[in-house]
Amino acid sequence: MSALTRCLQEEASAIAAAAERLDPQQVEAALELLESCRQRRAKLVVTGVGKSGIVARKIAATFSSIGLTAVFLNPVDALHGDLGIVAADDVTLLLSNSGETEELLAILPHLKRRGTSRIALVGRLESSLARGCDLVLDGAVDREACPLNLAPTASTAVAMAIGDALALVWMERAGISPVDFAINHPAGSLGRRLTLTVGDLMVPAAELEALHPEARLPVVIAHLTQGSPKRGSLGASWVHGSDPSKLAGLITDGDLRRTLQRHGPGDWDRITAAEMATSDPITVTPDVLAAEALELMERNRRQAISVLPVVSPDDPLLLEGLLRLHDLVQAGFSASAS
Repeated sequence: MSALTRCLQEEASAIAAAAERLDPQQVEAALELLESCRQRRAKLVVTGVGKSGIVARKIAATFSSIGLTAVFLNPVDALHGDLGIVAADDVTLLLSNSGETEELLAILPHLKRRGTSRIALVGRLESSLARGCDLVLDGAVDREACPLNLAPTASTAVAMAIGDALALVWMERAGISPVDFAINHPAGSLGRRLTLTVGDLMVPAAELEALHPEARLPVVIAHLTQGSPKRGSLGASWVHGSDPSKLAGLITDGDLRRTLQRHGPGDWDRITAAEMATSDPITVTPDVLAAEALELMERNRRQAISVLPVVSPDDPLLLEGLLRLHDLVQAGFSASAS
């Protein structure tokens, strides 16, 4: 067994032992406090010093990411004004392996005076910090993974694991959905897939100039080449009907090429925009998720779709914009076909 494997197994064993050691009643009471915190629209305040402080930051970040407002409080700064972020309805989670961290013990009376609920995550159940809190979670370890039994290793791994477990069980009980999760992760892949809509990414109709159905080939080519004044060539132009705001068809670069292939050069000067256009293009509405629009583009196996007309949910002919495959890729959506 390598030394690295041995250290990993020691930390894993410490976490497994902690799982067996935790008092179910204390855990349940802690989860109930966290749930009441959410119901009161209060926050979780997590604090610790040194390596425990780093773990505390991560626990706070995890809870915030899943929907429970949580902040890290530096206990030193707390004594110099930052204690003002703690309210009576809040819940505090205090991390200390020894349970005798001076900085935490110094803020404990002030938390009690405010009536703030206190959960201790400690390595010693008989410590001063444990005695001064409402609930105690046992994060004790037999020894650190450090060969000198000094550097916080197994103890921080256990504290981190307990914090993660609290967050995940709370998340499950609160019924946090993928959509809820994505709201707090808008820049991530999941966030993009579950929050960005067609309306967020489309080129709005206000930036698009429609083609007259009787427009001739030179006009169509110029239109496709120039595109939108703000965005340049879009790879498509829309053709209006008798009502200038209504969609009669869509001309893509591919439609232009296919039209020229069907007609000899002698007929090119007689071809109109209406003849080139696809009169029944696949459309989407602005409220459709961008990920679903991409799937719609890729699902069309007969002919690659690079532009989708976006129409009003109330009127399938009223154009609201154009959605390009390019815009989806730029927003971070991966396309299997271009």
